[in-house]
Amino acid sequence: MKAYLKSIKHIKKMALTGLLAVGLVTQQGISVSAADLSSTFNNLNLTFAYKKQNENNPIITQRYAADPSVMVYNDTVYLYATNDSYEYSNGSIKENSYSTIQTLNCISSKDLVNWTDHGTIQVAGSRGVAKWAGNSWAPCATYKKINGKDKFFLYFANNANGIGVLVADSPTGPWTDPIGKALISRSTPNCSDVVWCFDPAVFVDSDGTGYLYFGGGIPTGQNAHPKTARVVKLGGDMTSLAGTPITIDAPYLFEDSGINKIGNKYYYSYCSNFNTAGSGINGGAIEYMVSNSPTGPFTFTGEVFKNPGVYFNGSGGNNHHSIFEFKGSYYLAYHTRTLELAQFGKNLGYRSTHLDKLSVNNGVLSEVKGTMAGASQVSYLNPYERVEAETMAIQAGVNVSGSGNTLVTDIHAGDWIGVKGVDFSDGLSKITVSAKSSTGGVIKVCTNSPSGTALGYIEVPNTSGAFVEVSSVLSNISGVKDLYFVFSGNMELDYWKAVAYSGQATETDTTVKNYATLSDGWYYLKNTNAQKYLQVKDNVGANGQNVEIGTGTGANGQKWYLTNTGNGYVTFKNGLDYMLDVANGANVDGTNIQIYSPNGMDAQKFKLVPTATSNVYGILTKSSVDTKSLDVYNFGTTDGSNVCEWTYYKNSCQMWVLEPCSAPESTVPVPTPTPTPTPTPDSPSTTASMSIKIFSDWSDGATADITITNNTGKNLNGWTCTFTTNRPISSIWNAELVSSNGTTYTISSPSWQSNLAAGASYTFGCNMGSGPANVTITNISLK
Repeated sequence: MKAYLKSIKHIKKMALTGLLAVGLVTQQGISVSAADLSSTFNNLNLTFAYKKQNENNPIITQRYAADPSVMVYNDTVYLYATNDSYEYSNGSIKENSYSTIQTLNCISSKDLVNWTDHGTIQVAGSRGVAKWAGNSWAPCATYKKINGKDKFFLYFANNANGIGVLVADSPTGPWTDPIGKALISRSTPNCSDVVWCFDPAVFVDSDGTGYLYFGGGIPTGQNAHPKTARVVKLGGDMTSLAGTPITIDAPYLFEDSGINKIGNKYYYSYCSNFNTAGSGINGGAIEYMVSNSPTGPFTFTGEVFKNPGVYFNGSGGNNHHSIFEFKGSYYLAYHTRTLELAQFGKNLGYRSTHLDKLSVNNGVLSEVKGTMAGASQVSYLNPYERVEAETMAIQAGVNVSGSGNTLVTDIHAGDWIGVKGVDFSDGLSKITVSAKSSTGGVIKVCTNSPSGTALGYIEVPNTSGAFVEVSSVLSNISGVKDLYFVFSGNMELDYWKAVAYSGQATETDTTVKNYATLSDGWYYLKNTNAQKYLQVKDNVGANGQNVEIGTGTGANGQKWYLTNTGNGYVTFKNGLDYMLDVANGANVDGTNIQIYSPNGMDAQKFKLVPTATSNVYGILTKSSVDTKSLDVYNFGTTDGSNVCEWTYYKNSCQMWVLEPCSAPESTVPVPTPTPTPTPTPDSPSTTASMSIKIFSDWSDGATADITITNNTGKNLNGWTCTFTTNRPISSIWNAELVSSNGTTYTISSPSWQSNLAAGASYTFGCNMGSGPANVTITNISLK
């Protein structure tokens, strides 16, 4: 059950137990052909979309989104924005005064093109979480682990009179007001002369300390040095202050604080005012300053982004931005007035968010040019898992209602939604949608455009107020496609999911697809969310003994011997001589994971499925027919958190790193053969050779494995390797990064692989930035 908001009325969604096979049989049981269903689209006029199909900006068009701020969490971009909702005069939309805004927007994306709309957050006013506040503008968000659990903090401006803070256990809420008043106001020390006490930006440093930046406005006669920006250290709870706000002297400041840490430098960015003549600074542009400390002093460095009106005719006015890093590249989110110009043909002050790539070269931020094309898609959408209907790259005519858990609503004949870069690598046999309709209607599923090739039709009957799952067999496709859903009637949509094409494949054929093969040997299994290891409770070997996670100790109960058994399946036998086991071989969410004596049953067989990150896997259970995985219950992060079986959603609590380890003292180790990689041709080194395998390359970045082979002729204990690449590396795992200079890197051995025998090889993973597809490694030195 979930609720959503539509026209200020809460309507409850009803549960469904059955599945209707639609496109084959109607609710009345009369056979319906595809031709009959297609006729409902004859002479149907498609609703106009406010951006072109080859454009990714604005990032959403179903509502306005101003003052964007980005938080990256769990490999997902969360963007929070001011909800520029319509103001009316005599029934007509009037110019935005901003005085009635009391809600914020939250959207998210894993690929920067398809955005999930999490709806509006009711912040201010009598219906808001922070009832003391009259408005909610310019949000920013961050997270911090407190008492072993990630907590999320959403800061907002109460008009220009102060800063409030909300708290939640998830990025999408629900939110609470922990202090019941403004966190910062003009009565806060050193804030009485802050003209506009608004536009917060928040940052948590690597030591866990939080900082809040805010302020703006120009005191009379102080255009060049307004001195109205502030930074203050936050308390450990992130909802209190741990010091007095410090003045930031930002030249020609207007508003819009931003903060980033790049390398070991702190970058403060802001919007300049419009009184900059003769200064060399453009008016209404995004400028930036750099410091060695999060509290300054900051040194003016340059400009990142001119006023949006330079790039988009009629989109002048204030400039608001957010700089963030995602998958090894930097991006700039900013607002413009392109959507309202497309909708009304004139400027009424309703703003929408754009996204473009930002280059960082040797610590210098390159100037971003605003585009309608926007950022490129950085990963493909998986259609074989549940896709929320409110995840869209483009739409025409629909609305999204609710907060947190949302629905696509207000669908009428001719409306449509589209998602881009959908990976049908396993083909397509059918699509199931969850829909509700009081009149009935048909959904046409097509590729490339809303008027493109029809794959088939899904009929939605009159569902009598309930959401039901309906499905239809569709034409098979393969590869990466843009997918569109076109509607011929009034309905609401919750989610959709594709089923892979089975063709003539046998059951065995389908169960061995998309798995990773690792060498037989001893491994630690570390959960990526908790950063703790799979272990046997109390390190005691006994049938039925519980399996949990715990801090790494090297105990025998944390060591697992992986054995490949065929068809992609493996077993895990721990150092206590018991097998990892699904209790009773059940196929039920929440089934306990235990250890048991070896019996060769499916309950003791698992499959490693690769993820976007090298050496990180989902571990599927054969007893669930590969639909469920090892899962740390409820995203637990503390020692003793239970491990169970749960439907595989690719959540972080279901992701595991396999770290090679030594055999238990009482067990004869089984040698793990190590393949010798092909040396990089360009390398003149005689001490080592290196080879690289690219797993994913999206032009702006790549994920790769790099293998080092010891050619020194001697065993190395505690080794160090220096090398140069022709493509920059943004992050490294399974090795320690010692230093970097341009594209020359020095790494050292991880704690679990300090020994590298003569002729042996070791592989570590990395993410790379943009660069040539043919990556070369040169100047290799191993010692």
